[in-house]
Amino acid sequence: MDEFLRLSAATARFTHGSPRAFSFGDNGRLLWFLRSTGPTDALDSLWVLDTATGTETRLADPRVLSPEPGELPVAERRLRERTRLVAAGIGSYALSGDGRRAVFPLYGRLYAVTCDGTGAPEQFPAAGPALDPRPNADGSRTAYVADDALYVHPGGRISPADGARWGLAEFAAAEELGRARGHWWSPDGTTLLAARVDESALQRRHFTDPAQPELPAEDFAYPEAGGPNADVQLWVLGADGGRVRLDWDAATYPYVSDAGWESPTEILLTVQDRLQRNVLLLGADPATGRTTELSRTTHPQWVDPLVPGTPARLPDGRMLTAADTPGGAARGLALDGKPLTGEGIQVRAVAGLHEGRLLVEAGLRGPAEQQVLLLDPDSGELTPLADAPGVHAVSASASGTLLLTSADADGIRRTVRTPDGREFSPADLSAPLPYRVEPVLDRVTERGIPTALVLPRGHVPGRRLPVLVDGYGGPGYQDVSAEPRRWQARQWWADQGFAVVTADNRGTPYVSPAHTHAMYRGFSEVTLEDQVAALRALGERHRDLDLGRVGIRGWSYGGYLSAMAVLRRPDVFHAAAAGAAPTDFRHYDTAYTERYLGLPQEHPEVYERDSLIPDAPKLTRPLLLVTGLADDNVHPSHTLRLSQALTDAGRPHQLLALPGVTHMTPGGTREKIMALELEFFRRELG
Repeated sequence: MDEFLRLSAATARFTHGSPRAFSFGDNGRLLWFLRSTGPTDALDSLWVLDTATGTETRLADPRVLSPEPGELPVAERRLRERTRLVAAGIGSYALSGDGRRAVFPLYGRLYAVTCDGTGAPEQFPAAGPALDPRPNADGSRTAYVADDALYVHPGGRISPADGARWGLAEFAAAEELGRARGHWWSPDGTTLLAARVDESALQRRHFTDPAQPELPAEDFAYPEAGGPNADVQLWVLGADGGRVRLDWDAATYPYVSDAGWESPTEILLTVQDRLQRNVLLLGADPATGRTTELSRTTHPQWVDPLVPGTPARLPDGRMLTAADTPGGAARGLALDGKPLTGEGIQVRAVAGLHEGRLLVEAGLRGPAEQQVLLLDPDSGELTPLADAPGVHAVSASASGTLLLTSADADGIRRTVRTPDGREFSPADLSAPLPYRVEPVLDRVTERGIPTALVLPRGHVPGRRLPVLVDGYGGPGYQDVSAEPRRWQARQWWADQGFAVVTADNRGTPYVSPAHTHAMYRGFSEVTLEDQVAALRALGERHRDLDLGRVGIRGWSYGGYLSAMAVLRRPDVFHAAAAGAAPTDFRHYDTAYTERYLGLPQEHPEVYERDSLIPDAPKLTRPLLLVTGLADDNVHPSHTLRLSQALTDAGRPHQLLALPGVTHMTPGGTREKIMALELEFFRRELG
């Protein structure tokens, strides 16, 4: 294997050894995080940094706790897929209210550790293979899930045996709505808010491993577009056995995208209608279950997913929510429904309060960069906290300690800044990034489409290069960013002799709400139109791009874009490698697909227009299809249906079906696919 691909595979794309999953505890004195011991160590340990001294301590080592790694519970494995968690060892943890005690799962067993230097983590008993443990405020009790039931230790099962799944997020919430958890302790640590999920109406999807035909098939519930969703309820479960169901119009607003305790007497939950045009923030009385509408956000197409950190109630009682500016020029914030920000700022997240002001991550200079700002909730005045070129993010403790993360072409840096001015940097043990990449960033066409161009190192102007379009192009993910890790593989592709082009067509986030909403009921037309226009515009500006030799590659929605490109625009795209492509959105999930395309029963023409299956007879260009046979997000049937249609039409193509591989392609699979793609493009593009 090529040296870069080998290194990328061995380091999990340069993430092993990099600290992640930060949480402040003990009033900002402690900074908890996960990190492995080096660039080729796949097992994350639990660490803490004492901001009083700058000392790092490893509190839990998975090798010590489990010398013989076991199997993950099936529910945890699927939740990791939903949250794109690839790290092994300790994958997640949760803190008690005071932030001095952590609990975590490890191969179905549960552990707790206290940051007091008194001993090693202690295993505590679980009713079965367990996941998602959550301690209460003082750490005296821990809730967890085992075998679809919610338990408390010490104690026992707290959810009824009624055939439903308790305490976990359903597929739609975890994959598409941004809610990956299903139970929450009350602030006083005596009561639990829990999700009850009934999936009995959903169709079952199945996997078999062709390489191991003796093994039974695995199945799971999947909410297919136009079909039934899981029935989701929220219940307050008391220590005395009392149960109170939160009461809202769940038939009209079936999606719960956020929930949690605001105080011992108030629960906040965010619910949405099926097409996500109406989003309600509700306040609920945990004693009675009665709900009150606190705010309502509407949009004729769809309401964009929540800005992280909203909705939130400020200390003075005002409610902070996300709000688009009129005309969709910017994503902003509102207080009690009144706009707080204008068109000059694209708000991406609210990290809390700092020195009486809102701590905001936002874009001021364009979508490729992100700044950290302080926003005065009274005047709307903005004060930069981190605004050098690059992508900046922040976490904050209630006491004022900050963790600032800055990423640019020189790498990623993390700084802990205390209120008294001291600074520490959690050790980053990851491999240095092989390339310093400064992509040529541009905005092209009359629509201002963000683009990036990566050329071979040492490229001599005047030498014509075949073009490789490499991107995603779909809702929810931004490709063109100053974050350095995403350009490493693209620089490798460039060094193989390609001009690598990436474009964030309409439908992608962070340009403006109007840019994102332009994809409404038109995945294929908008995506392909913008990609072609951006490619041609870059060809006019950079004459070394040989538009007579254009390949395109992508995964997931990027795979859809790649297959569609050679099927519908063979005059522009001359070869494609399409991985995990959702070839017919009638078979993709409800929350994502219906948000953008509507219900298939009501708009069959939209789904037919965006399906690639009818295009199969048109194929005249080389097409490599790739799918993982254990992909529970874009099921392999998507790729296999297109392959069957191509075969039926007599259209030659290549199919690479990978047993045991999921949507995330971990363990070096992605790099092996890249090596095969390189052979394909060199052969087909000359």
